[in-house]
Amino acid sequence: MAKIVKKKNVRSGKTSFESPFGIYWNKGNYIFFFLGFALLVIGYFVMSLGNWDSTPSLVLSPIILIIAYILIFPASIFFRKKGNTQAADANAPKIEQTNTLKK
Repeated sequence: MAKIVKKKNVRSGKTSFESPFGIYWNKGNYIFFFLGFALLVIGYFVMSLGNWDSTPSLVLSPIILIIAYILIFPASIFFRKKGNTQAADANAPKIEQTNTLKK
């Protein structure tokens, strides 16, 4: 006779998803990112107002877009609190260097 085999439960434990940006990004980075996105929406909206040769379309909207693209988005990527650098270094994977060239 055949034996009865119990099936193993593959999903026995709860798995939580951690963001890969959790090491590098904190709340301040996300605030800068969404502020830049809001400035982009505002800049393109101002560009659509009036005629193509109006002052808001030619002067104001490019200034808003330049601020968003050149200042706010890089700030969202590079912003890091001073006390947060040690925590990020502690969570980073350790890479051991070995000397492969032996004389």
